[in-house]
Amino acid sequence: MNRDEMVSRVRNRKEPWDIVVIGGGATGAGVAVDAATRGYDVLLLEREDFGKGTSSRATKLVHGGVRYLEQGNVSLVMEALKERGILLRNAPHIVKDLRFIVPNYSWWEAPFYGIGMKVYDFLAGKYSFGSSKVLSLEETLELLPTIRQDGLRGGVMYHDGQFDDTRLLINLMTTAADHGATLLNYAGVVELTKDEAGFVKGVTAVDGETGERFVIEARSVVNATGIFTDETRRLAEPSVEQMMVPSQGIHLMFDRSFLIGDTALLVPHTDDGRVLFAVPWHGRTLVGTTDTPIQTVSYEPLPFEEEIEFVLETAGRYLSHKPTRDDILSVYVGIRPLVKAAGAADGKTSSLSRDYTIHIDHSGLLTIVGGKWTTYRHMAEDCVDHATTLGRLDERPCVTATMQIHGYHQHSAELGALSVYGSDAASILELAKERPELAKPLHPDLPYIAAEVVWAARNEMSRTLDDALARRTRALLLNARAAVEVAPAVAALLAAELGKDSAWEEEQVRSFRAMAAQYIPQGRTYPADPALHVEPVKA
Repeated sequence: MNRDEMVSRVRNRKEPWDIVVIGGGATGAGVAVDAATRGYDVLLLEREDFGKGTSSRATKLVHGGVRYLEQGNVSLVMEALKERGILLRNAPHIVKDLRFIVPNYSWWEAPFYGIGMKVYDFLAGKYSFGSSKVLSLEETLELLPTIRQDGLRGGVMYHDGQFDDTRLLINLMTTAADHGATLLNYAGVVELTKDEAGFVKGVTAVDGETGERFVIEARSVVNATGIFTDETRRLAEPSVEQMMVPSQGIHLMFDRSFLIGDTALLVPHTDDGRVLFAVPWHGRTLVGTTDTPIQTVSYEPLPFEEEIEFVLETAGRYLSHKPTRDDILSVYVGIRPLVKAAGAADGKTSSLSRDYTIHIDHSGLLTIVGGKWTTYRHMAEDCVDHATTLGRLDERPCVTATMQIHGYHQHSAELGALSVYGSDAASILELAKERPELAKPLHPDLPYIAAEVVWAARNEMSRTLDDALARRTRALLLNARAAVEVAPAVAALLAAELGKDSAWEEEQVRSFRAMAAQYIPQGRTYPADPALHVEPVKA
């Protein structure tokens, strides 16, 4: 993908696009892939970088949702389990089988969770990742040697999937581009244009790098802006009723000593009614998450102090080495775009549905919101079916259920640290061979080489330090301090590739350091959760 080429396509387009997608997260990417592979002319516009919002801040799991099974939402679980299997088949370089253990500290937990996981296995059917099993104490300790042993009776093991969210996202964007889609990051939609009847007929977008304005016509416009769903809807109808309820979840990153091995831990019931995961990821231990209702949304949300303490305290109940604030390598926050619905008790977002909604406003704007990474493909298929009807496009069948995603590689584990690139790994290695300095690690505490930064700038539309260190690589999430330390060297690599001067480099480093500081919890205090604030009683 080359951004200059993409800008040229938009600038020179004379005919209306079949479908314009607003939003470059998982949902928007899925819609672009689905529509492009059906043969439609597709344009995707993203105000920031691809995946800047929610889609880069997941728990890194491709799963059916054991919690949803307990809630009785069997249809959502079955759909997610099917999509989990399809994703493993279509992107084996990104999606991997991962063993989970639910530890048992009471006599009733083994039969209770054992039966539940057998139901989970049954619902997966032919898309199963592996059979669940009740483990003895010895078997549990062999797989989870760092679990708290006091009172431990054994565990229940089951299988789910794991992935790298923005590596999959970039692969999806590349897949769409491979099939003719036009994709632009840093190109925000500032206006929805309408015809004489008041129906949306296109958008006005602004290139964030040059300020150039594009007036774009479309037969169908899809709003896939996630946490900014209602903001986008108001561009067409300022008085529309809010349909999205935001909730944030935090994740803490620790070194691998907290979870030795390749097995994850699931805590089935936390004090806030969620589940807690401790997951091995890229040589680290990822722990999360929370479910905290919030009033406003942003691209860089802050954790609440109470959330950090909650995750530390809950994880400390189950790990033999209790993590502390000083052990945190990085803290990151994601905001869930939950769909407003009846039946949410006491305003708890944990009781809102994780299913998705397709909504068509009076203006004809088609909005898709909700859902989760695992079901992105099915969501996109449903959305494009609606978009083609609205746009009076010729009906063409969806082909993504059996289509290999860019980078497809059946034996990517053989590629080592570059496994998430799949078939692209060979090109990155060739870069490093041509320029030996690019074969050097970026930092001793990070699993990346300089060639990955160059590759991302040339082929994945990486435009800033934030793009390179937070999403093309995951340096900021794995170790925020290390990412800050390597920022000047990465800025120099990017400047050389993008034709930028030293002033640009300095500004990029300054901006990145300011942003990255919030990922380092030591030595700083985050805001308190306003929902827990109690006004003092006046005398």
